[in-house]
Amino acid sequence: MKAIVISAPGGPEVLTATELPDPVAAEGEVLVRVAAFGLNHAESYMRSGAWGTVAAVPGIECAGVVEHDPSGRLPAGTRVVALLGGMGRVRNGSYAELVTVPATNVVAVRSSLGWAELAAIPEVYATAWSGLFGTLDLRPGETVLVRGATSSLGQAAVNLAVEQGSKVIATTRNPEHALLLKELGADDVLIDDGALAVGITQLGLAVDAVFDVVGNSVLRDSLALVRPRGRVCQLGFLGGFEPVRDFDPIADLPSGVRLSFFGSAFVLGTPAFPLSDVPLDEICAKAASGALLARPKRVFSFDEIVEAHRVMEAGKALGKLVVVLD
Repeated sequence: MKAIVISAPGGPEVLTATELPDPVAAEGEVLVRVAAFGLNHAESYMRSGAWGTVAAVPGIECAGVVEHDPSGRLPAGTRVVALLGGMGRVRNGSYAELVTVPATNVVAVRSSLGWAELAAIPEVYATAWSGLFGTLDLRPGETVLVRGATSSLGQAAVNLAVEQGSKVIATTRNPEHALLLKELGADDVLIDDGALAVGITQLGLAVDAVFDVVGNSVLRDSLALVRPRGRVCQLGFLGGFEPVRDFDPIADLPSGVRLSFFGSAFVLGTPAFPLSDVPLDEICAKAASGALLARPKRVFSFDEIVEAHRVMEAGKALGKLVVVLD
């Protein structure tokens, strides 16, 4: 099979096309023929060596059809999405024509979406749904601040929160991106200078929950801007991996405020966080109907993987990037 491998830790140029033996599904796995896959920042961290030793073939999600399921649960030809389950991290991932995935991380979908559109959904929407509703317990009518909202994960969170009837405050560092977030349905857009708490107070806004994709660099500020007994969930590190220096719960964690972290790459599909809890098929149906604006921002061919990673790392895509196999 054709595959993309990490030839050595480094920049996008280390992604190399090669031929590998076809994988074989063991018990508890499903062999998927990949039609398309989405790109994720986690893959650039793995490729660069930031997360230590990883599998040779990157890729943490895909859309395609079942080639073989030893259990017989999913017939050959079933349209599926597959995500996480160690793909790209401890087992070869989806940057290939074929991939084996733990059965717990393969979901059958009935959507009529094309492959590129379908591949734009699994990881970001499963993560956004889990963060908003599984961790933050966001309710209709509550106000959520999505920090890092122009990222693909941030946009998915805005989409889902708006669709379920929550008020959304979206943040971006670039004023030129405000219109994009308004088009997604955000009620308010704030320009994020790293110190939003004072502005939130001055505007008289009450924030029930913070969905934070920026991460450590703004953690103290995210905790300070949420209302008493509010909730903050960190789901990304767009601001960098530098630890929060001298974090002091007495000084930095307001009384009653709940702080959580959701690392989808490590837990989705496990018994504690089963994918059956995430309504992926329903999300795909809403994307097909236009109720969710989940289309890919840009689509690349398999042999354009280096350029695709360069675009992702430049941070100018403003949406989900997808690679389609021939």
